[in-house]
Amino acid sequence: MLSVTQLTKRYGARTVFDNLDLTIQPGEYVAITGESGVGKSTLLNLLAGLDVPDAGRIVLDGADLGTQTDDARTRFRRSHMGFVFQAFHVLPHLTVAANVALPLLLQKVATNERLERTQAMLAAVGLADRGASFPRELSGGELQRVAVARALIHRPKLVLADEPTGNLDPERAAEILQLLKDSIAREHAIGILVTHSALAAQTTQRVLRLTRDGLRDVAA
Repeated sequence: MLSVTQLTKRYGARTVFDNLDLTIQPGEYVAITGESGVGKSTLLNLLAGLDVPDAGRIVLDGADLGTQTDDARTRFRRSHMGFVFQAFHVLPHLTVAANVALPLLLQKVATNERLERTQAMLAAVGLADRGASFPRELSGGELQRVAVARALIHRPKLVLADEPTGNLDPERAAEILQLLKDSIAREHAIGILVTHSALAAQTTQRVLRLTRDGLRDVAA
């Protein structure tokens, strides 16, 4: 379970969140919508432990991120979380296959299993023939698919996706959204999709709108 209690985050005099609460159960896939600048990406960074709140608690799978050291949070992210952020964060000096396999390498998964799972995931995102390519040889849409594959390959407990289909054509976007939905259901993971797209939000089970006053449920 993901439990967020009285989350508060400030940047100087600006308060982004004040006493924000959120609970998501395993197997639940939630969309977070809201106007630009309201703090959706900040919330994802806090949930991922990439940033720390000024007050409140974030507890995932029984672990309180606020009580962990930076090193402990890093190890926890590697084993429990998968990310699809807008900037891709694909490593340019690694092949596509090596980028996708990186979470398994960090977890010391055996070589044969790592290769098998990497090829299966590349096929799932339509990149079966691009494993030996380098990021500079891929389009923006293909890089987004690499990011999705890398986020899902280690079967994380929490999947965080920030506009994961922003660089994709409608057909490929629908495939990626279905892949995210199916993976979250299959692994009984928690999924959080930040999106401006009403169509993307409709692929989730619950839609929340983030405003200056907090989170509220809206019709999907």
